[in-house]
Amino acid sequence: MDSICLVEDEDKVSSFIKKGLNEHSYEVDVADNGEAALEMILQKNYNLVIMDVMLPGMSGIDLCRQVRKHQPQLPVLMLSALGTIDDKVNGLQSGSDDYLVKPFHFNELLARIEALLRRKKLADGDDHILSFGGLKLNTWDKTAEREGKQIMLTAKEYSLLELFIKNPAKLLSREYIMERVWGINFDTGTNMVDVYVNYLRNKIQKGFDKKLIHTVIGMGYILKD
Repeated sequence: MDSICLVEDEDKVSSFIKKGLNEHSYEVDVADNGEAALEMILQKNYNLVIMDVMLPGMSGIDLCRQVRKHQPQLPVLMLSALGTIDDKVNGLQSGSDDYLVKPFHFNELLARIEALLRRKKLADGDDHILSFGGLKLNTWDKTAEREGKQIMLTAKEYSLLELFIKNPAKLLSREYIMERVWGINFDTGTNMVDVYVNYLRNKIQKGFDKKLIHTVIGMGYILKD
């Protein structure tokens, strides 16, 4: 699951973007000022930063310059209500990889994010195929297969499988899964995690001798051979 740092001081805008990106299987952390965002970026391995230009304290332009000093390869997408050619040039010259003018359609934001992430993966030479126990997950086109057999997954099933395959042999609690896949705090009154784990098990284990997702009673689930 690609992780994004969103730097936006308008709560309605940040909530709208975060909700939309969560629904498309992105993990999103929000900062409402440049100083807090820089600290987060230096502490965590993000795949992308989305930042507003006009921020309290450190501006998006200054934040972008700081990011470039510490993480020159980290993709940066700037958002701004400032839409003149000079504004765009200033943003790009500060080190941003793209510049999107507000207001924007969410689908355009999503397309630009996907393009920046594809470009980075190609530049890094990152392998976009995750594998475990004969199971393969293509993070570019969101497809899965096991020993050559194609597996059709819903968006949530894909996110759940990606979380497991990126954390092999690690015990994942229901609380952690709920937070990472659904982006919400765990509700002890729901069995949503258990239901989706069973959906996933049926798709990746049915017809195969070896089980991959194991239950640790009272604690959670683990992906292991």
